[in-house]
Amino acid sequence: MGGIDNLKSPYPTFLALYESGELDKRIEEAYKRLERCNLCPRNCGVNRLREEKGFCQIGRKAVISSYGAHFGEEAPLVGINGSGTIFITSCNLGCIFCQNYEISHWRVGEEVDDEEFAKIMLYLQARGCHNINIVTPSHIVPQLLSALKVAIERGLKLPLVYNTSAYDSLDTLRLLDGVVDIYMPDAKFADANVAKEFCNAPDYPQVMKQAIKEMHRQVGDLVINEEGIAVRGLLVRHLVMPEGLAGTEEICRFIAKEISPHTYINIMAQYRPCYKAVGHPKIGRRITRKEFESALEIAKKAGLYRFDEPRWFIF
Repeated sequence: MGGIDNLKSPYPTFLALYESGELDKRIEEAYKRLERCNLCPRNCGVNRLREEKGFCQIGRKAVISSYGAHFGEEAPLVGINGSGTIFITSCNLGCIFCQNYEISHWRVGEEVDDEEFAKIMLYLQARGCHNINIVTPSHIVPQLLSALKVAIERGLKLPLVYNTSAYDSLDTLRLLDGVVDIYMPDAKFADANVAKEFCNAPDYPQVMKQAIKEMHRQVGDLVINEEGIAVRGLLVRHLVMPEGLAGTEEICRFIAKEISPHTYINIMAQYRPCYKAVGHPKIGRRITRKEFESALEIAKKAGLYRFDEPRWFIF
């Protein structure tokens, strides 16, 4: 059955691209896209190589907010030693309820070059982390690829996790084919009007669905090894929101029918009002236990069964 075999950790796929010279071609193509930036669906068209800035307000260099071994991620990523998480500053989606708004909206962080970025990856590997987990990478794919090359040359051998809102361009995702081992997209909203209201991206549902299809095409269902660690595949997150605004039923049906019923999914209960959601008439409260349990039942009825370990919060 797809994605359930107990396999030993594979040779990270990006090593083959590096050895063949294909990674260099991907880096070159990715940086060309910064000249009139079209890395993501915002299609700002600014020349980031000359420090012009669009929606994400990031220029030529990546900006990193923090990094470390993270034990709050999904169980197959965390294992014993944690997920080697690198929080990228800024975001190309910009939800008004973001729990990391200091990073995504206030853009707290420091610019890094390829050497510094690579050193962080290697530090996390040396610390024993099970993977390199790049959080919100959609707007820094060229910088990620070039830093990855440096890290490979210095011994990086961990699976790469692409941790994204799923507001991703198909052309950019294709540059990552054979680079990313584990895709971890959000499936945030099923309704265009909701997406417009909360992140000014009415095309989000359509973009998200296309992006997740491409991610699954590249890596398939999540494969977990004999130690319980994810080594390759797709892991989807869905945050339950008040009043059913996330569109859980449609999203779960889409995943089960159009992606795979074997998809590993995290139905997330930790919504709380942050940033501009505080006092908001629709999303200015936590979800209820009933709303969360209903979302789980909806996912099961859709045919999904590979759930992350439940995390109970105060409702």
